[in-house]
Amino acid sequence: MEKRKKPIGAIALQKKDGMECRYISMIEDGFLKYHVSYNKRDKELETRVIEQHLKKLDPSKIYFTQEDTERLKELMKNLFDKTKKNDCDFLVEAQNLLLKRVQERAEFAKKFLGKDYKFDDKTEFVYDPDQKKFPKNQDEANEFLKKYIHFQISNYLATDLKLKEAIDKVKKNYDLAVKRMKETSLDDLYSGYLDSFARSLDPHSSFFSRDVLDDFQIQMSLSLEGIGATLSSENGFTVVEQLVPGGAAAKSGLVEPQDKIIAVGQEKGEMENVIDMDLKDVVKKIRGPKGTKVRLTILRKEGEGKKRKDITLVRDKVNLEDEAAQIHFLDKEINGQKKKIGLINLPSFYADSKRGGRSAADDMKKLLKQARENKVDGIVLDLSNNGGGSLDDAVNIAGLFFKTGNVVKQSSKTEGREQVLEDTDKMVDWAGPMVVLTSRISASASEIVSGALQDYKRAVVVGGDHTFGKGSVQSVLPIPGQLGAIKVTVGMFFIPGGNSTQHRGVSADVTLPGPYSTDEIGEKSLDYSLPPKKVEPFLSKEAYVTEGDGSWKEIKEDWFKALKEKSSQRVDKSTDFKKVVEDLKKAKDKGKVIKVSDVLKDKEKNEKTKKDKKKRFSKDERNKEYLKRADINESIQVLLDLIQLENSNTITENSKKD
Repeated sequence: MEKRKKPIGAIALQKKDGMECRYISMIEDGFLKYHVSYNKRDKELETRVIEQHLKKLDPSKIYFTQEDTERLKELMKNLFDKTKKNDCDFLVEAQNLLLKRVQERAEFAKKFLGKDYKFDDKTEFVYDPDQKKFPKNQDEANEFLKKYIHFQISNYLATDLKLKEAIDKVKKNYDLAVKRMKETSLDDLYSGYLDSFARSLDPHSSFFSRDVLDDFQIQMSLSLEGIGATLSSENGFTVVEQLVPGGAAAKSGLVEPQDKIIAVGQEKGEMENVIDMDLKDVVKKIRGPKGTKVRLTILRKEGEGKKRKDITLVRDKVNLEDEAAQIHFLDKEINGQKKKIGLINLPSFYADSKRGGRSAADDMKKLLKQARENKVDGIVLDLSNNGGGSLDDAVNIAGLFFKTGNVVKQSSKTEGREQVLEDTDKMVDWAGPMVVLTSRISASASEIVSGALQDYKRAVVVGGDHTFGKGSVQSVLPIPGQLGAIKVTVGMFFIPGGNSTQHRGVSADVTLPGPYSTDEIGEKSLDYSLPPKKVEPFLSKEAYVTEGDGSWKEIKEDWFKALKEKSSQRVDKSTDFKKVVEDLKKAKDKGKVIKVSDVLKDKEKNEKTKKDKKKRFSKDERNKEYLKRADINESIQVLLDLIQLENSNTITENSKKD
């Protein structure tokens, strides 16, 4: 164990199997070995790392002053030489300065919120860190903090809390911030620095600590071993938000949404108080191997009081079904003729690396079989909330809709050594009319699928003006010794028409107003985003099937105009879409200025959010809400128009919803 400075008040001592300073330089080498464009340490990279680390330490620019940042930049100068010499004292000193400033701001906040505090609803300020500099000195920092505190108070007042209750909650939040800061371990510091290093290469390279890697693997496999509950942190309490159907907690009947977990114990040993404990640490204590027991003390609101209960649950495998692909069958009507639509919601491109593990491509294939058996007339594939995932699954899913052929071309570190990934399954799982729904947050693998289907003229893309614009590919490489993993950008990808989706994304054929259609959302707004490129088109003629089994119709150019016109007429009449447009305009007009008075005006909206949070949504209720979405319903209408075009080359006037 290295005998170096530890963060002041850190409660987690360095473990022998944890991250150590001596590993840092080697892990940096791993990033540089595999990264698509960066391969050496230089002054530019050093500047980037320092900038990213300052951003990680104080993302809101609330704690450090300009003098502090200059001091820290000086402290981190020649940091690559330091990490090569196993010298990480600069990280500890930076953390200690941050802790000092957090304590000072907390003390100031509590003093400001004393008996003479007067809430000012006329307060206005710019909160966006990208639009402001670090404060010049402590006085300027405290002046900003006063405005920010009024804003924090207003958020609580908008939920019908009394002023005294709001003050108590804000004070508690500052105490928690100090507590969390004091609990920072050396492992946390080193992992944080490595993540800053990764993000200085490009926005999508990152470092996964062991805990983050565990969470990543759970998301990709859609399974974990635990009690089957979604947890959140609220005012120092761990709160049960939802129960996973079929999970240990739901099957036991002993746990309910909104229960507060106040203590956790294993099958044997003492119960441990988890009030004010970081959520990730509580989760670690609750998760565990299938078949083992975990004891919980929960606090439940009953009438005007609270009831305390001790329960024991047997951990089990939890399948995260809500995050898997699912299909809805919807009956619609065109001119008196009934049509059945298959709406497939694919939230991510998941893939379990274990043999026989679940994958998005396998699930999609099963859903399309169900669609054929139910004799659907058309498919909407919803990728509007899909941020990406497995590249292999993206290739296989795109290939479900044509015969065989190229889906994506991936560049590498070596110029001119692109690799083409193709679909080799000759079966066309769905050959009928098809719409792909996207938005500004559809990214990466979503852009490969929507872009490939658009380039082959296989589907109509409907949604926000364009997708996110992430055209890079990452590999996750585990580090020996269970030290976590590096996620590193290893190449750029190109869709069959030759375009990279980097920055440009995939443009919608039929554009809908969307809540995410703002310049602040997208790849080009991120730090150190890689520049876009282009290659020669590489469409495969083998993809097209013009007759016989699996034959499908290419979308004709003149159809796009007809589809746009019909959609535009409906959107113009839609109150839901009008509200989206109004909200976007309001946000643009307001700019970066936060007005406390606006927060209080939105009391009705905040009250609804509060009620929704307390409401225990079943899966059926969530599906009902999902099917009400304006973009979902309009994408179905576009599909109905497309069905008419494919059948008769015209869209009749009296097409309607059932």
